[in-house]
Amino acid sequence: MKDRNLGMDLVRVTEAAALSAAPHMGRGDGVAGDRAAVNAMRAVLDTVPMTGTVVIGEGEKDEAPMLFNGEEVGAETSPAMDLAVDPVEGTRLLALGQPNAIAVIAAAPRGSMWSPGSSFYMNKLVVGDEARDAIDITSSVSENLHRVGEALERPVEQLTVFVLDKPRHRELVREVREAGARVTLHTDGDVMGALLAAYPGTGVDLLMGIGGTPEGVIAAVAVKALGAGMQGMRAPQRDDERARLDAELDPDEMTRVLDVDDLVAAEDAFFAATAITGGVFLEGVRYDRGLGVTTESLAIRARSGSIRLIRGTHRLDAEHIFGSGSLDQVVEAVTD
Repeated sequence: MKDRNLGMDLVRVTEAAALSAAPHMGRGDGVAGDRAAVNAMRAVLDTVPMTGTVVIGEGEKDEAPMLFNGEEVGAETSPAMDLAVDPVEGTRLLALGQPNAIAVIAAAPRGSMWSPGSSFYMNKLVVGDEARDAIDITSSVSENLHRVGEALERPVEQLTVFVLDKPRHRELVREVREAGARVTLHTDGDVMGALLAAYPGTGVDLLMGIGGTPEGVIAAVAVKALGAGMQGMRAPQRDDERARLDAELDPDEMTRVLDVDDLVAAEDAFFAATAITGGVFLEGVRYDRGLGVTTESLAIRARSGSIRLIRGTHRLDAEHIFGSGSLDQVVEAVTD
């Protein structure tokens, strides 16, 4: 069990979530797609050989049917793992049939994932491995872009920055453009944005800006596994969030820069994602006549550095997708 690549089991989990969410693509109801993905993810997680605790999920238990913080999953065997889950990252993307909606999960040994606590938003800076030592989130946008350009041996004008298209980022977008770099704006999906910045050959060189703190921890597992670079800082966006953090943390902790080792301390961490809707990186769930359903997934293991791009072809029956052990549970949940 020590050398088992848990990531391959986790791909089964994200495949099931993606396959369950895909029928809702473009139908305008992201909540229904998210619910289907959650139920499928929960059912298949209970077949995975581990004792898992969801440390980053969808809030407290009364928020069910979402996978909630503190929920125990797995087949009650070793290893004991912390889990960060997002059954549908990009619910709005799914509802509108837009690119880059994914099912994603990250796992690390028990106690090794950073807990966001009351922090809902985080300022993030993500780059690939060649530039990981060049970034400083406390420096200006322009300075970071020039440092990354030097590390990549490319002019700033050839850099592309992933930014969430939010009102809070108007000044960030202006600074990136003034420095000469290009901006690719996305309404949602900063786990995918971090993945695009960290993974070579995607056409994205950096992720910059404020996104969800839980998504930041999930992304950190992938960034660490890829040997890439990431820094983050708490960035409260709401008065109630700021008030809670001021009451819970001292000023130094509020302004502490977190790197990938702070966000996920263990080396043997796993990341898995399956595309629901297509994008430049992974193709979404496809229904092919005569072939069943095709998925594309990514599985990464930090300790070994192994990266697997997995294309799966699935029959259109629940037992094939979910396994007979969880079949009744899934059929009841997904059709509920």
